[in-house]
Amino acid sequence: MSEEAENIQFQLTDELLEQVERFIKEENDKELKTLLDEFHYADIAEILDELNLEQAVYVIKLLDSETTSDILTELDEDNLEKVLKNLSAKEIAEEVEELDTDDAADIIAELPEARQQAVISQIEDEEHKAEITELLAYDEDTAGSLMAKELVKVYETWTVAGCMRRIRGQAKEVTRVHSIYVVNKEEKLIGRLSLKDLIVAKSEQKIADIVKVNVDYVNVEEDVEEVAKVMAKYDLEAIPVVDENKTLLGRITIDDIVDVLKEEAEKDYQMAAGITGDVDSDDSILELTRARLPWLFLGLVGGIGAFLIMEGFQDTFKTYAVLFFFTPLIAAMAGNVGVQSSAIIVQGLANDDVKGSINSRLIKEMLLAALNGVILAIFLFFFVWVTKGEMNTAFAISVSLVAVIIVAGLIGTFVPLFLNKRGIDPAIATGPFITTSNDILGILLYFWIAKMILGI
Repeated sequence: MSEEAENIQFQLTDELLEQVERFIKEENDKELKTLLDEFHYADIAEILDELNLEQAVYVIKLLDSETTSDILTELDEDNLEKVLKNLSAKEIAEEVEELDTDDAADIIAELPEARQQAVISQIEDEEHKAEITELLAYDEDTAGSLMAKELVKVYETWTVAGCMRRIRGQAKEVTRVHSIYVVNKEEKLIGRLSLKDLIVAKSEQKIADIVKVNVDYVNVEEDVEEVAKVMAKYDLEAIPVVDENKTLLGRITIDDIVDVLKEEAEKDYQMAAGITGDVDSDDSILELTRARLPWLFLGLVGGIGAFLIMEGFQDTFKTYAVLFFFTPLIAAMAGNVGVQSSAIIVQGLANDDVKGSINSRLIKEMLLAALNGVILAIFLFFFVWVTKGEMNTAFAISVSLVAVIIVAGLIGTFVPLFLNKRGIDPAIATGPFITTSNDILGILLYFWIAKMILGI
């Protein structure tokens, strides 16, 4: 069975976990190493995430740095932080020396600033040390913080034969060669080559004669979300990173972009659920409370607002009590329509699919909401008429429903577009913010329209 097939079929079972724990308890290092050698480093990281801190550190110190360095890059962020606290600066330095610069910088960035300097001072490879220090200086969420310094670079003045000789040494330092980048004597990016280009070219040809000058690249200060959009749009496995003078600084590979997209999706999902801050289920009760309470408080305020609105229509209830019983339906429809509209817009903004003006989007949403509203209102009209025998009341409730759905759709469309224009994450619009605002506005609109139609 191939290694790939084994990795695909890996499953962390209770039996495997118990076996690992037993070997650790017995300090049976030989059997433990033999067992773990069968697994990919990502699988070992999954095992370590289930062990307690003492056991995880035991395994890290048992295995060789070439393996454990990769394991550290796959550990859960909280577990990684705990493991690093239990390793000395020298031990961490030995781990990061085995990693590409981007992964090494990511791990060191998890440490307090004082420990970062201590670890960096223990790195023996001066070039590796300088490159890691450079990456740590870039702001988080920029292309510079995401790039790796390892790449294959050639000069446009080289011949194909000379190039083939020189890139062998460079390729040893690169995990995977996606492209060969071509620069001029000032180190400015000129274009790129593929290995196929070199293989089929004549030995005496100059690199300048076969280089592909149309190369996609990103600025070192570019936001990582924009980098992700560029790589997704052009289906790139790697993209070079340059400064304002187009000097080649490094490259970003697709595996780093996948991590960015995953983190952004998790953050947007939490915001849509009404959770502020980056938290997970294993965080403390206090941390989880801080993340959830703000939006819950907004929901409470919204509920109080709805109560005050309903209290203002007491006379309406006395005459047409049936209106009261349809209040939850109207509020629920307003909230659901608003969330649907905002979710579509937020997804479109994330994928860069939202084109055209805000007005055209609002008109389209208004027509869509009107169509949906009329269909639902017809069903609701006959339901109220048949069950209550009051045509005027049924008409008032149905018309109110159409109006509420249209307004909720417009709000759900406009708010994320407005937030995006102001540089605010539009994902905030898909959560309790839209639901609560539409609940309140929907109830107000419902009673006002019903009162007008019924002549109360």
